[in-house]
Amino acid sequence: MMTLASLNLWAIAPEIAVASLACLVLLVDLYFRSARPCALSYPLTLATLISGALLSVAGLFDPPQLALNGLVIRDGVADVLKAGTCLGTAGVLFYARDYAQERDLWRGEYLVLSLFGTVGMMTMIGAAHLLTLYVGIELLALCLYGMIAMQRDSVRAAEAAMKYFILGALASGVLLYGMSLLYGLTGSLSLELVSDASAALASDSLPLILAIVMIVVGLLFKLGAVPFHMWVPDVYDGSATSTTLYISAVPKLAAFAILLRLLSSGLGGWIEVWQDMLAIAAVLSIALGNVVAIAQTSIKRMLAYSTIANMGFLLLGFFSGTAAGYSAAMLYSVVYMVTTLAVFGIILALTRSGFESDALDDFRGLNQRNPWLALLMLIVMFSLAGIPPTAGFFAKLLVLQAALDAGFVEVVVAAVVLAVIGAFYYLRVVKLMYFDDPEPGALKVSAHGYRRGMIWALSGNAVLLLVITPWIGQVMDFVSASLANFGAS
Repeated sequence: MMTLASLNLWAIAPEIAVASLACLVLLVDLYFRSARPCALSYPLTLATLISGALLSVAGLFDPPQLALNGLVIRDGVADVLKAGTCLGTAGVLFYARDYAQERDLWRGEYLVLSLFGTVGMMTMIGAAHLLTLYVGIELLALCLYGMIAMQRDSVRAAEAAMKYFILGALASGVLLYGMSLLYGLTGSLSLELVSDASAALASDSLPLILAIVMIVVGLLFKLGAVPFHMWVPDVYDGSATSTTLYISAVPKLAAFAILLRLLSSGLGGWIEVWQDMLAIAAVLSIALGNVVAIAQTSIKRMLAYSTIANMGFLLLGFFSGTAAGYSAAMLYSVVYMVTTLAVFGIILALTRSGFESDALDDFRGLNQRNPWLALLMLIVMFSLAGIPPTAGFFAKLLVLQAALDAGFVEVVVAAVVLAVIGAFYYLRVVKLMYFDDPEPGALKVSAHGYRRGMIWALSGNAVLLLVITPWIGQVMDFVSASLANFGAS
């Protein structure tokens, strides 16, 4: 019988708090309506996310704890990534508020879906069991389907939601079938027991290799890596920009976590099987993402292909299979989230009612219209391109170094060459802002009211990518310490 001690509810306190308060947000929006949409539920949502972050770091670096009879684990990785997920979601909602209000998306359902999506990500981050992992994946996916489809009058949004739903269901089925094969072979759904049982199987076990292949296919789809990337550009472009920000930024932390839990913890003894697959996917993702992004005229589609390329770099650090590689990949996911928040925040700041700032030409002459926003965008583009002295440069350098130390010289050389090619489309945005004249009739961007607060937040977000670089070594040490406290390793 499951006892209160075996439940260990303190280990899942962040998930309980966010899920409980998400229900309260829904009731508040239902019973306390006001002239302004979400006047009470929005501050309550931010308070919920901040509470989740504080509860996540309350026991930071305590010994790993299992909860719910081994379904969930709380360790250093879970604490850091859960806190980052909550804070990232709070940043998304802060940036999205003005945009969503102007497009009638700012409703209690939107906030509740974002909160339950956060619960799904936190569940994935702390999973110690295949069932928990799958429940977290599907909870996040269902919330994303709803958030994309909330623009009921938009044909593009309906198309994006349908594509994401169909392809996501297919990928989930493949992942679930791989997990079922793994259960049949090992007799357990616990990642720790799966690791022990799979290590005892023959090195040429074809059923286990098939299970690993299907699991990797499902994970690559969730990451948006080649060759399972086809949904990314259409979903990014068809969704409301506020929803695109949510999809592109925060789930990358959970994506790293499921790679770590499932492949490193559960299938670490079979690294020679999944390592080569991830290496090929990494190179193809960097190549396709950087090359195809050059041809884009929409900044959202350009950033979608940029995401594909950046997921290649995330895999580049992960497939090395070393502690340094995992640390570099974890740091890369955090830096990428902060950078993505900034770039889409700037795009949202440039939008107006009835006007979407989603074309590259909309950035022409931005330096003449708002020099400060142009400077922030320059910093962010430099970070995405991996140009020093931004945090993005050091994040790329560390994943490349980890892959090089693991002996993947050819992969590193290819990644560096492709990264140089990819710098073109980032620098093109800088060229449009500083060296081209504004489009006829372009509005001068000003900061007033709520938007002034958004500009201040954007400033801190973008400047952080510069000022953190002298302490990047300490940040890397902090990430490594959280991984040293990785309970299931």
